[in-house]
Amino acid sequence: MDMKKRIHLELRNRTPSDVRELVLDNCRSNEGKIEGLTAEFVNLEFLSLINVGLLSVSNLPKLGKLKKLELSDNRISGGLDVLAEKLPNLTHLNLSGNKLKDISTLEPLKKLDHLKSLDLFNCEVTNLNDYRESVFKLLPQLAYLDGYDMDDREASDSDGEADGDGVDDEDDEGWCGQPFLFFCFYISLFEQLLSFFGVNLSMFANITLNTEGEEEEDEDEEEFDEEEDDDDDDDEDEVEGEEDDEDEEQGGKGEKRKREADDEDDDDDDEEDD
Repeated sequence: MDMKKRIHLELRNRTPSDVRELVLDNCRSNEGKIEGLTAEFVNLEFLSLINVGLLSVSNLPKLGKLKKLELSDNRISGGLDVLAEKLPNLTHLNLSGNKLKDISTLEPLKKLDHLKSLDLFNCEVTNLNDYRESVFKLLPQLAYLDGYDMDDREASDSDGEADGDGVDDEDDEGWCGQPFLFFCFYISLFEQLLSFFGVNLSMFANITLNTEGEEEEDEDEEEFDEEEDDDDDDDEDEVEGEEDDEDEEQGGKGEKRKREADDEDDDDDDEEDD
């Protein structure tokens, strides 16, 4: 994606004056120059142009409120006087991974009175003898070079907030690490992923409801079967009771017939006696 389209995407229906932080990492520059960025970003305080193929910052617009500038992993070899001219309130500058070879190329940065932190990791200039002493001597306003002060003490979080020189604490915390930059870069992709997972979660919810419904149906069927078994048992008991009654009735009739027969025999004996 080229830089102009990326800026349009990052605006997200905002006006340039509404933007305080702008991340354009890994997009394509036009012939190694900045494009699409204008002085309309009057309230911009943080700008990240990591790995965009920059050869020069000559097209950088005037951004009077910009305090932090990320230019690492480009091919800048000089022309830093533009920074002093266009970014008078800059406090943090990252030029790591560029083509800076000599201490003299850093000389224009002397005009950045508020510059507190400078990073030059993986630049050839760091291989020079007395590199750190020379840079601190050239730029006495610096508090930290490559994350360490003049006495080789590492910058702490509290120092970073103090060096913000007016930048809100929220900005210092939010933009202190590379992961946050990647988050901003892939925010649109993240939204798509949320949408995708939202669909799948709905499907999962439907499956769960269907499963619960089937379980309830199975329970109802089991209860129905138990009721049928109880009814069958009751029927069997009734049948057995009826059979017992019939047996008793038949037994009673048999005894009655026996008594009648005995009575007849007694009558016959009486007649014979007469």
